[in-house]
Amino acid sequence: MTRYITQRLLLLPFLLLIYSFVIFVVIQAPPGDFLTSYVATLSASGSSMSAEQIQALRHSYGLDQPFVVQYGLWLKNLLQGDLGLSLEYQRPSADLISEQLGLTLALALFSFVLTWAIAVPAGIYSATHPRSIIDHVLTVVNYVGVATPNFMLALILMWAAFAYFDISVTGLFSPDFVDAPWSIARVLDLLAHIWLPALVLGIAGTARLSRIMRANLLDELNKPYVVTARAKGMKEWRLVLRYPVRLALNPLISTIGWYLPALFSGSLIVATVMNLPNIGPLLLRALINRDMYLAGGILLIYSFLTIVGTLLSDILLALVDPRIRVEN
Repeated sequence: MTRYITQRLLLLPFLLLIYSFVIFVVIQAPPGDFLTSYVATLSASGSSMSAEQIQALRHSYGLDQPFVVQYGLWLKNLLQGDLGLSLEYQRPSADLISEQLGLTLALALFSFVLTWAIAVPAGIYSATHPRSIIDHVLTVVNYVGVATPNFMLALILMWAAFAYFDISVTGLFSPDFVDAPWSIARVLDLLAHIWLPALVLGIAGTARLSRIMRANLLDELNKPYVVTARAKGMKEWRLVLRYPVRLALNPLISTIGWYLPALFSGSLIVATVMNLPNIGPLLLRALINRDMYLAGGILLIYSFLTIVGTLLSDILLALVDPRIRVEN
């Protein structure tokens, strides 16, 4: 297992190199550049720039260079640990990302824990009590959770909270704590607000994971080794939790690779609707304004999280399922 992990870690730089090129190609694919969007915004506000000023800015930002030269300069900065300068904010992209990183990680981890804490027990109960009233109720709730877009659920909850309780559930802090320094009161205020965005972000994942857990566990409960263990007098819940549940968790664990970056982004639309101070809206604004270095830095972080999440999934699968360790 150690050899496998080492090999994957050695492949990490080469994978990131490939992803960086693909990301830069995708960002540069639409016609125009940052200055095109900037000039269009100025025109909409009634201002304008001369052709000489536009050309001077294009040269200053390096936008008049060929694609290969622009990518080479960005890659050179990446190798030095520099994500580049944000064209819109005129600040290092790393500084802009780090400002949102703490709350983004807190929201992602809270949503991840909440999703698994609900999905796994619900799936286990449904599988061990098939066709019961609670199983039917959970099935309906799961179907509704999968079918309902997260942003629609966010809008409904925001409207209900304001209409019936006269409170605002947008953001992660009350107005008094938005710019306040960190303290115990601010942490408590964060905990009082973070559960609702985490629930909204994780509701679809909870529904899917619960259905997957139920289906896999039902399949495991009908296998010969479970029948044999029951025949030997092993207690039901000890049997279920010791063997079938561990095997039924395999497909859920394997989804961490793509689920981790999805939570990290915070769902662009949901984060924008709920005014969440995470990286999602920052990426959306960078893509709209063609701020290629900021957008490229964020997308590269997502790629890194996908690779790390996949490696973490493989390690957890080996720890949970002895058959994988034996094969290795």
